Amino acid sequence: MNRRFLGILLVLLLSALSAGCAGQNKKGEKLRDLEYTVVKEEEIPKELMTQIEEKKEARFKLTYQQDGYLYIASGYGEQETGGYSIEMRELYVTENAVYFQTELIGPKKGDTVHHAPSYPYIVIKTEAVDEPVVFE
Repeated sequence: MNRRFLGILLVLLLSALSAGCAGQNKKGEKLRDLEYTVVKEEEIPKELMTQIEEKKEARFKLTYQQDGYLYIASGYGEQETGGYSIEMRELYVTENAVYFQTELIGPKKGDTVHHAPSYPYIVIKTEAVDEPVVFE
């Protein structure tokens, strides 16, 4: 009975491992980079800006389409001070999705920062694409 139990356990373990490996490759092959512009606050569509204002205190990820463009917004929630920036890492399309990756950069030692809370976010504008956006 122990041998049978170990056999079943081994089969389940191997199944889980193979499923895990298959799941890692769901990202798909990069077809092309998407060109984008970082949108200034005053140029963000009003509806999107309203959503950003409602969600800015916590981490958020938003998409918005208007006039043939896709807007992608990513916010990092409340930070204790000012002096933060956001770096665009990647924006590309695969067969099944658009991949969007940013990184929050904190203030450097010695930088003068405002000691009031800040709410760093970035909004980019790119061509409208039908695939869903995956935030990394």
